[in-house]
Amino acid sequence: MTILSIKELPGKRAHKSKVQLQGGVDLCLYNKEIRRLGLVEDGEISEAMYQEILATILIPRAKRRAMHLLEKQDRTKANLTRKLKESGYPDEAVDEAVAYVESYHYIDDDRYARNYVRYHQEGKSKRKIFEDLFKKGIAKDTINHAIEEEYFASEDDMILELIEKKHYDVETADIKEKAKMYRFLLGRGFRSNDIDRILSKR
Repeated sequence: MTILSIKELPGKRAHKSKVQLQGGVDLCLYNKEIRRLGLVEDGEISEAMYQEILATILIPRAKRRAMHLLEKQDRTKANLTRKLKESGYPDEAVDEAVAYVESYHYIDDDRYARNYVRYHQEGKSKRKIFEDLFKKGIAKDTINHAIEEEYFASEDDMILELIEKKHYDVETADIKEKAKMYRFLLGRGFRSNDIDRILSKR
């Protein structure tokens, strides 16, 4: 593979450079590693050297980075994958690092989804929790299973509590106020039928 460019990274990573290879592959390496490996612009990297760089430098480094990220907070598989790619690791290193932490159950989307449901169910509807977890890259089946197993909050009670907090009074509310409350509750992820039923009962 031909080395198209070697560009030093800005800021705190000034001691590192991005090595851009033909075919859209980028490698982020320390400048001393680039010098040791004899990498220069318009030079060539053999497949054997590329695999050696992956095996001895980038994959171990990606694993350490993954562990460091997980020390700070629990993450979904999609989030960890994105973070590693943002750090400049090629797909092969990212896949190996994610598989490594997954094998030790350091990441577990089912566990993450269950914990999220348990923690947020008192303030969010089922639909809102589903949307949040889906945006985090968790599979629909995993989310549905977590909600089915862990969600015990009463959505009716949550709607009533939000109405009280907003000082909404059905006896005095005009059409505009009712529409505003309806949109507010809809934005919280509650179903329109439940909103209509609760507002009508008040």
